[in-house]
Order: sequence, then structure tokens, then C-alpha cells
Amino acid sequence: MNKDYNLMSEEEQLKAVRQNGRVIQYIENPSEAVQLEAVRQFGVHIQDIENPTEKVQLLAVKKFFCAIQDIENPSEAVQLEALKQDERAIQYIKNPTEKVQLEAVRQNGMAIEYIYDPSEQVQLEAVRQDHNAIEWIDKPSEQVQLEAVKKCGMAIVYIKNPSEQVQLEAVREDYNAIEYIKNPTEKVKQELEEIKKKRNVGYGNKAKDDLKDIYQKMASGSTVSNLTEEPKNQNTNSYNSYNSYKR
Repeated sequence: MNKDYNLMSEEEQLKAVRQNGRVIQYIENPSEAVQLEAVRQFGVHIQDIENPTEKVQLLAVKKFFCAIQDIENPSEAVQLEALKQDERAIQYIKNPTEKVQLEAVRQNGMAIEYIYDPSEQVQLEAVRQDHNAIEWIDKPSEQVQLEAVKKCGMAIVYIKNPSEQVQLEAVREDYNAIEYIKNPTEKVKQELEEIKKKRNVGYGNKAKDDLKDIYQKMASGSTVSNLTEEPKNQNTNSYNSYNSYKR
């Protein structure tokens, strides 16, 4: 079978891969035109191409973002194109550049879960997009903590040993955050009393609306499940077909 395909002219090879993209695996050193035709049929066929050109890689991830996992050392342009197609592509990029990391967390802050040792800038962008992202940041700086609690005081739930300034910002944004501060400083307690007086509320006797507000804030924004939902720009049948093909 291999010899037959290799004896074919380029035009015959093109016709063959148009009929079945998987034929590319039997062609030695296929031309770029043949490679492009194969991935045009289905992006996953890039796994059968040795050293595909960047043009071929780009078309593969445009056709299906998951194809990025079958590309060795994809360029930044290819990484960005995959993310453009679907934010979940970050899960399949082994060493994303900082530009790619920033793009990923700007789309979905929870994508930081899949980024190893993100820079402070990437962390900041993540919590700006979704305060819940701080849950996935190991030892966030005080600046990152402040950014998170300023957006939602309840984000302090995910912060170990918050500084006095972080505690203050948390209760200023939402006085209920005090319930999740193990050792509030005296200044924080005083600040809370002032807030209670201004808002005319009783500490420890929150109304139902207060509790509802807590849950809404905790649930607001993106969640990690966003990165495991069906593709937003991809055909569901193609997604299932890809997984079946990989298996």
C-alpha cells in the first residue's frame, strides 16, 4: 500500500487524501500541498505528518484546536491561533509563551490552572478576569491578593494568611468576608465596626439577602468547568470524532 501511494503523482496523492485524509500516513515526504489537503479534511491528520510546515500547523489548529497537542514545539503564532479557536487549547500547549498565557487568562481566568509557574502579570490578568482564579495560584503576591479581594471580598477564602491590607480590602468590598479571616487584626475589627454602623447591619445576623449575595459572588465569573464544556466554535460531532480517532 505504501509503495503504491508513493509512486503516485502529486495530483493523484491530492485526490487520494481528499477522499480519505488518513492516507497521508502512507505517503513519504508529502508535498506541502498534500499535507494541507490532509489537515483540511480533519486537523488530527497532522499527527501523521513528519515536520509539518507552520502553514500546515496553522490550518490544522484552525480546523480543530485539539490538533495543537500533536504538534511538537508549535510556534507562538500557532499557539495563539489554537486559543483563538477555543480557550481550552491552553491545556494542550506544553510550554506556552507569556503572550499566549496572557491571552488564555484574558479569555478565561480559570485557565491559569493549566499554566505552570505563571508570572505575576499573568496572575493579575487571571484574577482581573475572574477573582476565583486565585484558588489556582500557588503563593500569590500581595498585589495579586489585593486585586482579587478588591473585585470580590469573598476571594479571601482562597488566601492563606492574608496581610492586614488584604483583610481590610476584603471587608471593605464585602463585610461578610470577615467570617473567613481566621485572625483579623484590631484595625480590621475596627474597620468592620465602622462598616456595620454605616450600613446598619448586625455582625453574625446576616439577612437572607446577605447569604444569597455570598453565594452569588462565589459562583460569579468563570469556573474551571468552563474549560471542559463543549467547544464554543467547534462542531460537537467533530470533537467526539477527534477523541474517538485518538483512542
